[in-house]
Amino acid sequence: MTTPLRARPLVPALSLALLILALLTLALAAPPALAQAKPRIEKAADLPRFSYRIDGKVDEIARSAERFALLAEAIRRDVESVLANHEIADQAAQRGLLTQLLLLDMIDGRYDDALARAETVRALEEKPADKLLSGLRLRVMAQAAKAHGLGTEAYPRAVGELLAKELAALPFDVVANDVRQLKASAELLGEGRLIGGLREVLQPIVDKSGELSSDFAPQLVGTRYTLLLTLPLKQTFVDAFGTYLAAHTVVKPDIWAARKAVVAPADVRGEVRIAVWDSGVDTALFGRQVLRDAKGRPLVVAFDRYSRRTTGELMAIPKALQSKLPQMVARTKGFSDLQSNIDSKEAAEVKQLLSALPPEKYKEAIEEIGLAGNYEHGTHVAGIALDDAPFARLVVARIEFDHRLKPDPCPSLALSRRGAASYGVTVDYLRAHKVRVVNMSWGGDVSGVETALEQCGIGKTPEERKKLARQLFEIDRQGLTAAMAKAPEILFVTAAGNSNDDPTFNESIPSSIVLPNLLTVGAVDQAGDEAGFTSYGPTVKVHANGYQVESFLPGGTRVALSGTSMASPQVTNLAAKLLAVNPKLKPQDLIRLIVDTGERSADGRRHLMHPRKAVERAKAT
Repeated sequence: MTTPLRARPLVPALSLALLILALLTLALAAPPALAQAKPRIEKAADLPRFSYRIDGKVDEIARSAERFALLAEAIRRDVESVLANHEIADQAAQRGLLTQLLLLDMIDGRYDDALARAETVRALEEKPADKLLSGLRLRVMAQAAKAHGLGTEAYPRAVGELLAKELAALPFDVVANDVRQLKASAELLGEGRLIGGLREVLQPIVDKSGELSSDFAPQLVGTRYTLLLTLPLKQTFVDAFGTYLAAHTVVKPDIWAARKAVVAPADVRGEVRIAVWDSGVDTALFGRQVLRDAKGRPLVVAFDRYSRRTTGELMAIPKALQSKLPQMVARTKGFSDLQSNIDSKEAAEVKQLLSALPPEKYKEAIEEIGLAGNYEHGTHVAGIALDDAPFARLVVARIEFDHRLKPDPCPSLALSRRGAASYGVTVDYLRAHKVRVVNMSWGGDVSGVETALEQCGIGKTPEERKKLARQLFEIDRQGLTAAMAKAPEILFVTAAGNSNDDPTFNESIPSSIVLPNLLTVGAVDQAGDEAGFTSYGPTVKVHANGYQVESFLPGGTRVALSGTSMASPQVTNLAAKLLAVNPKLKPQDLIRLIVDTGERSADGRRHLMHPRKAVERAKAT
């Protein structure tokens, strides 16, 4: 709904631009065990918080070795204390903390320490591609700097040669998607975007409080690292990754065509009503598949970002931006092409926009990209859920995600209570119209509430914000859980998340919620390999294709996007097909069929759905 924990839908295909607030994926490793027992951290919200006094302009600190060194010393001390004094249950959280130290090592020129720490981080990686690519750029930079020194003519040449050598030894089928992402990220690098992020996100916090918390300070570390070490090597990285990709043009096999479930008209026992609970749907694209009222109007239940009842199948675009909407939508294709390493005019426009973006244009550009992503998201999801399912009938449940850099509205008790109530109203509406399956490709966590409070200047200390965030989050979580629990006849299908971590540790909702009528979905690619972005953990029961999945944008353009947002509706589509051939199936039956007919990967990390087998078994049940 409208609380900060649902501020953005899960749209990794657009994250090439949206990740400017976190240019680096922070990762780390476990501290050595001590003889005495240490407190065990079971949830991300239990990690210690710290505050750092900031005087003046944050972008000036990022550029100044002397001023940054004072902040870096404090951050290093605090991160080391957390690692030394706590047992952290989650490896992703460990990786995140250790990578802060790793970046600081590189900034300080402590290359041997950086190389040693990079290997510790790599040992904590959990996905096959991550194990191979972890710290790749940093390692070659450290090795080249040790041999030649920063700023020498030989340094960038050595980085390129070392990177090419390391890449050549990697199995293309395992790392292909991630290398494409690395190339695209390098192509989008630009100083203006980095400085704009500091000025538009961090500076307003500092202006209010004179401080940054340990939630936001890593962005300043990442920006200093990127300005100092990564940006000067931009073309070196683009060339090295591009050369590797050009030398490996073999297309990965597509396992999904053979698994496709085709439901013959003779096997259909009746229509199946599904809902896409998302940012809205352009229902004009789906004709007879849209469920309508007695006056022929699409059935829609909608709430705005203030969690107030509203109308409309799609979110309203501000008048000032309506003329720019075609350009904003075209950028979506540009991001998709970049992710696939496709040269196109749209990809070129996006590269030019973001790499040359002046700081003063940052807010406008990033908020437009976020707005377009939100506007398109639900329609893209609906196209996947309804694909090859003429018996499916769509009900639209619309929520509005905030696209602004500063949260609007800010968190409050009144807002959380309205949001929790809106869940119940939405589910009551879906039950009244006999919906059987609901897709939910969105989510958030308690950390999102806490950071929104800091951005809004609410709470004098990290501990005060932590306490209030927990209160607001629990209202939201309990409201959503209760709403789904009171509809035991509906199967809710949700995306695991796109943060490459465990939603249970982060308390992400809906994906960490456990209910007998809720199924959480992770993402793989066309070959069934685990997507680099997908979240994982005990609540993720099945995996579906979420990499470059083609579907509609509002207006009818078809574009391939990636994310667990695209994997979840694949499972919704399958559930609809199962109900079409066997309407008596209950949510628990659907989950059992989908999971039991799936195939476990050799490493045990993926459980690949098999639609054809599931439908065959449903017909025989």
